[in-house]
Amino acid sequence: MFQEGLLKGKRILITGGGTGLGREIAARYLALGAELWICGRRGPVLETTAKELTAQHGGSVRTHAVDIRDAQAVDAMVQRIWDESGPLTGLVNNAAGNFISPTKDLTPNGFNAIANIVFHGTFYVTHAVGKRWIAGGHKGSVISILVTWVWTGSPYVVPSAMSKAGLHVMTKSLAVEWGKHGIRLNAIAPGQFPTEGAVKRLRPDGKAEGSAERNPMRRIGQMPELQNLATFLMADGCEWLSGETIALDGAGWLATGGGFAELDQLSDADWERMRALIKAQNDKDRSGRSA
Repeated sequence: MFQEGLLKGKRILITGGGTGLGREIAARYLALGAELWICGRRGPVLETTAKELTAQHGGSVRTHAVDIRDAQAVDAMVQRIWDESGPLTGLVNNAAGNFISPTKDLTPNGFNAIANIVFHGTFYVTHAVGKRWIAGGHKGSVISILVTWVWTGSPYVVPSAMSKAGLHVMTKSLAVEWGKHGIRLNAIAPGQFPTEGAVKRLRPDGKAEGSAERNPMRRIGQMPELQNLATFLMADGCEWLSGETIALDGAGWLATGGGFAELDQLSDADWERMRALIKAQNDKDRSGRSA
């Protein structure tokens, strides 16, 4: 679909690039010639991903373990990239967190666990990169991975829905404010593209009843489709496209509204079981993070 070497000369940072959608986007960018930086909280996972991707595609993948909730740590990471590699040309805001819960049962810490990553952390990274682009007179492209709930809202994932909606507005706002600097911002709102992290926190019982059947195209997403759109938005040739959030879900949200309204049918016992499964996954992930 894309010519060989399409992204040669691009230097791109992907947050949450060690796993899931971030890793898949990284693989396509690397195969098309981009030089990559990937960051996340689990240093060993990042290193493993970098080794596997370069073994498969060649090229350069560098890593930086960081908690994007820490604005100073984010700024230090971006400065390191500038110092060691030169200015970035692109940023993919992919790092996120989410879990299902009745909103009445959320604690402040539970809300902040999502909002501090998705809302605050994504802004910190975008700001740290963008201000350097402006100061240096560099053009750049930002892609943020959102959700279709930015248009509809969604029950049972309110911290994520609120935070992603904020990034939807950030995309539009900064596309206008930073456009004069040659900086463009766009976003992708994927439908269901199953990844381990999403399944274990959003469908911890392993069930996703009727997801394909309810979709107008009668299927879920295929990863190359997401990779292709992320490549199109990052490549040269369509620089007048800015400020847009593009749904990639087979018209699913238009047909069903998306979200998690079906969870209304869960009992209190069901929710207790869900919480235990989500906690087990969180404990597993923490054990793999760098100190």
